[in-house]
Amino acid sequence: MNRLAFKMYLNEGQKEAYKKRHDEIWPELKKLLKDAGVSEYSIFLDEETNILFAFQKVSGDGGSQDLGKTEIVQKWWAFMADVMKTNPDNSPVSVPLEELFYME
Repeated sequence: MNRLAFKMYLNEGQKEAYKKRHDEIWPELKKLLKDAGVSEYSIFLDEETNILFAFQKVSGDGGSQDLGKTEIVQKWWAFMADVMKTNPDNSPVSVPLEELFYME
């Protein structure tokens, strides 16, 4: 099981909208993530900087950020584009983070 972490950027004043959309995550998107081996997926917010910190465990080589070619992920990105910093294809601007410490 691999552990992945990355950061994304929430637009100012969009905390509640972001949380609500994730509280109501589409069942087909959740199934896609689980089928791709993504588990224990958490997203945290640093309210001082509006930086989102995401963590997930994955079985296999990729994580949620590698599913961008699927139709459902592209629809989700378009749905989320108004609340976060995105690339021209609506994918969230994300920066992978290097794990420097882990305690089991």
